[in-house]
Amino acid sequence: MLRIIGLLEGVSYLILLCIAMPLKYFADNPDPVYSTGLAHGLLFSLYIIFVLLVTYQLKWKFNTLVLALAASIIPFGTFIADKRIFREA
Repeated sequence: MLRIIGLLEGVSYLILLCIAMPLKYFADNPDPVYSTGLAHGLLFSLYIIFVLLVTYQLKWKFNTLVLALAASIIPFGTFIADKRIFREA
């Protein structure tokens, strides 16, 4: 489940950064930012919760927890985390 939420969170982040924000600032259309931002905020919150749950269940090291959490704020970070952290778990 963490992998699915991580991928969805990563996609929503990229849509927000690459589509919604340019529409807001270059096309003077702020509407997509609200809906995309709302969806991304929900997925971001779920991602954090699931990372903490999986950390507790699998007894991840602190470094793994920090890397998984940091992946959520870096564009493409959750995709890299999926490949390097989540698949191994």
